[in-house]
Amino acid sequence: MKRAFDVVVSALVVLVALPLWVAVAVAIKLDSPGPVFHRARRIGKDGRPFTLYKFRTMVADADARGPGITRRDDPRITRVGGFLRRMKIDEMPQLLNVLKGEMSIVGPRPEDPRYVARYTPEERRVFAVRPGMASPAFVKYRHEEELLAALGGDLEEAYLQHVLPDKLRMDLDYIARQSFGYDLAILAQAALSLFTRPDGRLPRALASQEPTRDGEAQGTNP
Repeated sequence: MKRAFDVVVSALVVLVALPLWVAVAVAIKLDSPGPVFHRARRIGKDGRPFTLYKFRTMVADADARGPGITRRDDPRITRVGGFLRRMKIDEMPQLLNVLKGEMSIVGPRPEDPRYVARYTPEERRVFAVRPGMASPAFVKYRHEEELLAALGGDLEEAYLQHVLPDKLRMDLDYIARQSFGYDLAILAQAALSLFTRPDGRLPRALASQEPTRDGEAQGTNP
C-alpha cells in the first residue's frame, strides 16, 4: 500500500508542478552559472548508495569552497537558492527518486556516506526501510541551519555530535511506529512546518545535549 501511495502521489505532484519546475530551472540558470540539478550521493535501503536529486541552490563549485554543512547566511548559497531552501522547493526533484523506488515520500532522511560511516550497529537499523522526503526529524529540524548557527563552533562537528544522533533516534522511533495513518500525520506536519519561522531557540532535546567523550551526543535528562 505504501509503495502504491508513493507512486501515485509522486506522479500526480510531478505532473501538476511541472510548470513550477520549469520556472525554477529558468530562475536557477539566470541567477548563476551551473547545472539546474544538484546530484548527491546518499545511502538508502539495505545500505545501498544512490544518487539523490535536488534543485541546485549553491554556486557550481560549492563543494570545493567549504564544508557540506551550511549556515543560512553561507556565501555559497545563491539568491534563488536561498528562496528555494526556505520553501523546501529544492527538495522537489526527490519525487523522481521516489518514482525510481529509491525513496519513499515519508521515511528517514538519507545521509551522506561520510556520516553513515560513523553509525553504530543500532543506528544502522534505519536502513531497514526506504529513506524518505519527510520524517519527524525533518519537521523538528525544519530550520536546521539556524539551529547549527546557534550552537556555534565547527558546523560539521556540531551536526555530528548534536543533531545527527537526535535525528537517528527519531528515525528509529518512526520505524517502530510506522503505519499508513502515521505517515499521513507526518505529511500534514511537514506541510504545516513550511509556514513556520525560526524563533532562535534550540529544540528542548537539543538544548540539553552535550557531547560525550566518544563524540556522541547525550541528553542531560532521561
